[in-house]
Amino acid sequence: MPSLLFFSLLLLLLPGEEAATFTIINSCTYTVWPGILSNAGVAPLSTTGFSLDRGASKSISVPSSWAGRFWARTLCSTNSSSHFSCLSGDCGSGDISCSGAGAAPPATLAEFTLDGSGGLDFFDVSLVDGYNLPMLVTPRGGSGPNCSMTGCVVDLNGACPTDLRVESSSSTVACRSACDAFNTPEYCCSGAYGSPDTCRPSSYSLVFKKACPRAYSYAYDDRSSTFTCGGSPDYTITLCPSPATSQKASSSEGEGEASTSSSSDEIMNSSMVYEGALDDSSAPSTCRHLIAGGIATFMAVWQFI
Repeated sequence: MPSLLFFSLLLLLLPGEEAATFTIINSCTYTVWPGILSNAGVAPLSTTGFSLDRGASKSISVPSSWAGRFWARTLCSTNSSSHFSCLSGDCGSGDISCSGAGAAPPATLAEFTLDGSGGLDFFDVSLVDGYNLPMLVTPRGGSGPNCSMTGCVVDLNGACPTDLRVESSSSTVACRSACDAFNTPEYCCSGAYGSPDTCRPSSYSLVFKKACPRAYSYAYDDRSSTFTCGGSPDYTITLCPSPATSQKASSSEGEGEASTSSSSDEIMNSSMVYEGALDDSSAPSTCRHLIAGGIATFMAVWQFI
């Protein structure tokens, strides 16, 4: 029987993979179709795309080691051949599920790497591929000086430069990035401009940065736009957040350990600087601590078998 007891204890002591809960809330005045893409080599989630009516929300269980992105598709329809497509954020799958396809620019992106360097979650809201709607990411229950809400809560479609606008029926439905619009190394941070020293903010990316200082505005915008959380938090992604929504999220975060801004004004008018994002001297992940503790406990019990 010792062997049976051995494996029973082993199963009890080794930690299972914890999951985070991501809640997507549609505060827009219209239906949206969120899309989800896992990074290369990362298993897809249980859903890769769905419809979300005005005022509706959906919660998704996400493995603790997941990495990928969320976005919202707008102005979607199905034609007579049952082909599904959207005017902004379309993933080209021809279906509500994106099934491993990403968003066609322009689209506002929420990007995540869970349990990354030092056991921290890394996340950002990116306008590098352009913008199609406001978005707010709020961590729930995390900890750390840079564990804060981030996003772009203003309507950039109305302020989009004329040569970056995507229009439908005389209305601007999305705002392209300069890279997408002009496809030059200077705007795309490629070739001779493919480093932080040579690729600088452009007059176009500065329009995005001024309106949304916490969001990525160009490829090397890391210092003011990457956020981190310890403690395995859950996340809320609010589409088209109102100032009241941002204030409420900030207030509720204050009940936990996360450091947050006091109102949506801070999301729009200030930024946080994160340094040491890839510092390998950071504390090891919670999972490694649990495994070490489990093995030590098991060895102590085994002496009495």
